[in-house]
Amino acid sequence: MATLAQPRLREWAVSTRTAVVAVLVAWLVLWVPLRGVNTLTLASSDLTPLHSWLNDLNTAVNASRNTNPIFLYVFNEIRLAIDTLVTLIQGLISQPAFGRPAPLLGWLGVVAVSGFAAWVFGNIKVALLTIVGLLFIGLQGLWQEGMDTLALTLAAVLVCLLIGIPLGVWAGVSDRVNRAITPVLDFMQTMPTFVYLAPLTLFFLIGPASATIATLIYAMPPVVRITAHGIRAVPRTTVEATESMGSTRWQTLTKVLLPMSRRTIVLGVNQTIMAALSMVTIAALIDAPGLGKTVIKALETLDVGTAFNAGLAIVVIAIVLDRVTTAAAARAESTHAPSPREHRRRQVLLGAGAAVTVACVVLSYRYVWASTFPTTDFGVGGPISRFADALTTWAQTNLSVITAGFKDGFSRVVLDSVEALLVQSPWWLVCAVVLALAALLGGARAAITAAICLALLIGTGLWADAMATLAATLVATAIVMVLGVVGGVWMGRSAGADRTIRPVLDAAQVMPAFVYLVPFLALFAASRFTAVVAAVVFAAPVAMKIIADGIRGVPAVTVEAATASGSSTRQLITKVQLPMARSALTLATNQGLIYVLSMVVVGGLVGAGALGFDVVAGFSQGSLFGKGLAAGVAIVLLGIMLDRITQAAARRARGAR
Repeated sequence: MATLAQPRLREWAVSTRTAVVAVLVAWLVLWVPLRGVNTLTLASSDLTPLHSWLNDLNTAVNASRNTNPIFLYVFNEIRLAIDTLVTLIQGLISQPAFGRPAPLLGWLGVVAVSGFAAWVFGNIKVALLTIVGLLFIGLQGLWQEGMDTLALTLAAVLVCLLIGIPLGVWAGVSDRVNRAITPVLDFMQTMPTFVYLAPLTLFFLIGPASATIATLIYAMPPVVRITAHGIRAVPRTTVEATESMGSTRWQTLTKVLLPMSRRTIVLGVNQTIMAALSMVTIAALIDAPGLGKTVIKALETLDVGTAFNAGLAIVVIAIVLDRVTTAAAARAESTHAPSPREHRRRQVLLGAGAAVTVACVVLSYRYVWASTFPTTDFGVGGPISRFADALTTWAQTNLSVITAGFKDGFSRVVLDSVEALLVQSPWWLVCAVVLALAALLGGARAAITAAICLALLIGTGLWADAMATLAATLVATAIVMVLGVVGGVWMGRSAGADRTIRPVLDAAQVMPAFVYLVPFLALFAASRFTAVVAAVVFAAPVAMKIIADGIRGVPAVTVEAATASGSSTRQLITKVQLPMARSALTLATNQGLIYVLSMVVVGGLVGAGALGFDVVAGFSQGSLFGKGLAAGVAIVLLGIMLDRITQAAARRARGAR
């Protein structure tokens, strides 16, 4: 079978590659005489009729918010309920409650309760990490902001779990439900995170409610998918044996399916918490309180020290939440039964810990010193901020020749060239090329989807900005794939490299997107290049993991046969492993594109321009709301088009194989 499949795969790859090269060459030949013709360029201050109509719609909605029944009895009630939940949690840990000048649970109580909970659900090491992490945030002078971020995250996660776990269980036991919700979850995960923000502000205004709902949309798919997977992964023989003993469906669910999938469900909770934290920081664009707002304000003024300080606090919260939920998952999976002596000792220690926790809570309620975190010289404007500022100044002074030269050279040779090809080509020529590539790589359905997306892109009135964004996305994705192939092949072929590199990649995926911008902003200042580099660092880990798994999945028999026939390492990689992992490469390209595209708006904060800037401007200037909303739609259209083409290409690669 392998000997028949390999020539077929090679024949398909060669014919497709030849056709793609022919299309690209024809594009370049036609670009020379047609450059600058029918480019559909729109000045940055100009608005199309669609943008003006959206502005008028925004004005009309705001005017009828307190009179329209839909708003009075639906949207306003939802906003009130979510605001109440967020306010309740904030009042517990971060905001004044019942007219007192201090929160109901002061900093000492929050630290004690968090540490004790981490101990109960995890272990003593995780509890110590939690305590140290929270104290570090307080010493940074960001206790209030950190608690606001934590409150929004907890509110979003609570609602996510209340809806997502039952829905995941339902999808796990029902094929019909699973088929129905899968396209919805795909769509929710394909859409770039920032696109949720503008339409939500239209219905729920800016603030915690819109931020929480946006976080729900972004963070719910992981827990639904992973819960459904855990339920479906329970051996069918176990379920049948339980049913044969007379168990009802409810008993089978509660006594077999849920206990046996507990570890997987906890993993889903972990992924939802990480996604929620990432989105909560991004939702600062619509006035969500917390550390994200501090980062955005610092980025807008290019204050690297403050941005680094707040970004470090976000990383600390992410690490603490990740380690606590990971330890809880490990504890749920553990089959070790403690001896009676170990059990009694743990109960005694937990009892003592509970007593200390209660004492800390009482102290934090009664005394100001235990309620409001004391001001220190270590925080904002302290040694961390000063160190980041000093390091930035040193880098910009001493490394500017290298960094500025590399940035300018790369931008001029690569970014400007690709952008000129896309932006200065006639719109109909770009459409023809994209449709031809979609048909060659993905087939007729991909071409039809691309045609619809291109037509709607033209309708947004932001064709030139969309092409500029597409250029940066393609360049960043190409770099991601180079890094992904090099790192993925190394990890796939070496177990030692995989053990060393994978934890680094896992840690990189835990960090919210804002954090990536800070070091590159210090090195390269605000520019398109900075946004591209940040997007590459954000997307490369997932591409490396997928390619590594693809290389590792090549049958060992095939590798041994190629080695026995005298193939060198280079020949083995290029002639056997990479061709047989072609579907993994295509999937990595798909995910790389989506991850890069999700950084577009973040890049708009540091000089990326194009659609990212349009979205950010739409949040900050009411007169540009319509343009910003249209830009968000354009980002969605680019994401759908690229996703469908690459997914269809992956399916065709698997079929050829």
